[in-house]
Amino acid sequence: MVRYGTIGTGWITDAFIKGGEMVEGLELAAVYSREQEKGDQFAHEHGAPLVFTDYKKMAECDDIDAVYIASPNALHYEQSKLFLQHGKHVICEKPIAVEPEELMELQSLAEEKNLIYMEAIMMLHLPQRKILHEAVGRLGKVTTARFDFSQLSSKYPAFLAGNVPNIFNPQLATGCLMDLGIYCIYPAVDLFGEPREIATKAGFLSSGADGFDNSIFIYPDKQVSISCSKIGQSAIGSEIMGDQGTLLIRSISQLTNITFIGRDGKEEKLVGGIEKSKLMSGEAQSFYRYITFPEIYKAEYRENNRLTLLVNRMLKQMRQQAGIVFS
Repeated sequence: MVRYGTIGTGWITDAFIKGGEMVEGLELAAVYSREQEKGDQFAHEHGAPLVFTDYKKMAECDDIDAVYIASPNALHYEQSKLFLQHGKHVICEKPIAVEPEELMELQSLAEEKNLIYMEAIMMLHLPQRKILHEAVGRLGKVTTARFDFSQLSSKYPAFLAGNVPNIFNPQLATGCLMDLGIYCIYPAVDLFGEPREIATKAGFLSSGADGFDNSIFIYPDKQVSISCSKIGQSAIGSEIMGDQGTLLIRSISQLTNITFIGRDGKEEKLVGGIEKSKLMSGEAQSFYRYITFPEIYKAEYRENNRLTLLVNRMLKQMRQQAGIVFS
């Protein structure tokens, strides 16, 4: 049995808990909220026996073995380090750390303490990932790919009204690239490896946060365009083009509604939709497996962590190119 606590009471934490309910052996034991009333309500909704308003005390608690962290990005390093120092396994929302140096430090700390420290990124743990890899093999010579995640933020009206929600506050290391762009970078490096060159431009809001971003990843034999926005909604999706066919991917973050189109124009549906309740069950399952069966899943865990560090380094390079600064 792996007993875990949560930091964060937003929709993403709710989704992780629901995914965790599908994993036998993973048990919600505690929740953290700065506000007692909010924490009590969240714990009641999800059946958690313990509520903390001090996450340091939760880290010290012997009744939890692990933690899921979904706080603002700027807090990920400090909170993850604290829980690792107290012998807790950590799964932290993307981006797992703001700076690559922070990530490398905590990866080393976790290894020294025989703990699991991983990024909560859906695509690495979805069964569709294997289907996507196999489908790319049918495309022949791939020369062009376009990965887009443009989703109008539910917080944008509040921003336009003069407020600064967390997601548009650069002091919290947020913004479009860190929130949505990362979902496009992962499939690019997972499928094609590290690019030879990167070029990135960003569009900024009055708060200083990036509202939209565009990048080109240049490989010796192909180019991949990356686009994301939190102030506009895409209706097209993503695609990968080869000389034997094209793959259409409706949701690059969830790897859903994937269609293969051959040279003859015939369409073959490879993946449909997915129930929202199952979206995060894959990463919850992986977290449990890495903790419970470390020798069996060692290679998979290490490869995913290698990709996480590569993506984190690329995020920093892209921020520097675009002039994205976290004040």
